[in-house]
Formats: sequence, C-alpha cells, structure tokens
Amino acid sequence: MAVIKSASAAPNRRRGDTRVALAFVAPAMLGYLVFLVWPTLRGVYLSFTSFDLLSEEKWTGLDNYRRLVNDPVFWDSLGVTLQYVMINIGVQTVAALLIAVLMHRLTRSTVVRGIVLAPYLVSNVVAGIVWLWILDTQLGVGNEVIEWLGFDRIAFFGDASWAIPTIALVNVWRHVGYTALLIFAGLQSISPTVYEAGRVDGASEWRMFRSITVPLLRPVLSLVLIITVVGSFQVFDTVSVTTDGKPANATNVLQLYVYDLAFDRLQFGYASAISVALMLVLTVITVMQYRLMRAGRSDLG
Repeated sequence: MAVIKSASAAPNRRRGDTRVALAFVAPAMLGYLVFLVWPTLRGVYLSFTSFDLLSEEKWTGLDNYRRLVNDPVFWDSLGVTLQYVMINIGVQTVAALLIAVLMHRLTRSTVVRGIVLAPYLVSNVVAGIVWLWILDTQLGVGNEVIEWLGFDRIAFFGDASWAIPTIALVNVWRHVGYTALLIFAGLQSISPTVYEAGRVDGASEWRMFRSITVPLLRPVLSLVLIITVVGSFQVFDTVSVTTDGKPANATNVLQLYVYDLAFDRLQFGYASAISVALMLVLTVITVMQYRLMRAGRSDLG
C-alpha cells in the first residue's frame, strides 16, 4: 500500500516542481517576449511598410529593400562598420588572448583580474567622452604627450583616416578585460597535466601555446568571437558621443544611420528594413563562425 502511495505521489511532486519552476521563469519570459520578441516581429513587419510615426503604416512590399540595394549611403555605412569590426575584433581578440594566457601562467590573483576588468565597468558613453577629452587636438593630454615627444598633433576624432581606428581602439580598451576573463575561464578548464606532458617532451612555451592551448580553447574562442562580432556590428554610443558620424560620414556606422533615418527623418519603415538586413547578415556570420570553428566540439577529454 505504501509503495502505491509513493508511486502516485511522484507525478504530483513533479507537477508541483514544474509549476514552481514556471513561476520563477515567467517574469524573465515575459520580459523576453515584450522587449525582444515583439519588437523584432514588429520591426520585420514595419520593414515592409512606409511609416513615419505620424500616420498609419502603409504596406509597400519590398520597396524598402529595393531602396536599400540602391542606397549609396547604406553601402558606405556598411563599409565603415566592417572597417571598425575588423580593427576592433582583430586587436581585441589578440590582446585578450595574450592577457588571459599571462594571467593563467603567471598569476591568478583576483586583484589583477579586478584591474583587468575595471574598464568594462565604465559605460561606453563615459569612456567615449573621457577619451574625447584625452585625445582632443588642442587641449588633450594625449596630444600634449605626442607634441612633447617631437611629433605633430593628431586629430584623432577629426581626421577621416584616424577616426574609425581611434573609436575601435577606445572600445578595445573598454572590452578587452571582459573578453580576457572569458578566455581565462576557458584556460582553467585545461588540465595542467597536458602542459606537464608537453614539457616532458621538450616543447617550448610557444609550441605548447600553438599545439595545446589554442586547439583546446577553440570552443571558448568561438563563443568569444561570436559575441564580439555581433557586439561590434552594433556599435553606436561611442560614435554618437565622439564624432556623430563625422567627418564627412567617415564614422557613419550602420546603427548611427538607422538612428538618423528613424528618429531624425522619421523613416521608420526604411530604418526597419536596414535593421532586418543587419540581423540577417549577423545570423549568417554567426552560423558560419559556429561551423567553421567547430564550436560545438571540443578537443578536451
């Protein structure tokens, strides 16, 4: 009799646990639906309409996408964004990997990790404004140092050839600590015995890094690259507070162009079409990265 009662109580207990779990998940799920899923679906719908916020949207089919294909400003903004992404991702990944390896091999101090992460705690807007002051052509301490060293002052944010690399490096300074800690966490999953075996075989530090660290770190590096690439394509705030797309659209990244179309020109339909196109591009890039880097498989074990 006791066995029968126990068997019948188990499904009831599981149903009770499920209700409790759903109750905890419900607020987050509600926020996800309201602030992510619904705006995404609404944006996709608006991309097929002509909408200026002052009147009802009018269905236009693929007109916004035809305009996008023939829009020279869109393609110029895409080129500027790609330039930013290449510089930001290249420098940030290499620097973060170097910092993570040094922390892993030399010190695991929480103080050092806190110092490395400190720039990430500064908002993009504040970081942009601070660096705008530091690198100001006339009064910035950065240019004072450059002049003291005997070089000419540089208009870091005012010269078309310097602006995007400068913005990219400012964001590298802010995000490299967070990226390094992600990689550092991956390094801790690698067993020390693997490196001991390498030393016994006479492998140098560089050889162990190339033949042991990088292959075993591939899933983590894949995750880091996916996160940083997607984030880099969405750059907006640093550009907005430093150059606002100037000089001569040299820093007019895609997100800034979308903002200008939507909130300055009230062309919400066309701005939504560009946003949808960017979402599709990022989806393709993410899938390609995942497959090419075999992110779902690890050499550990």
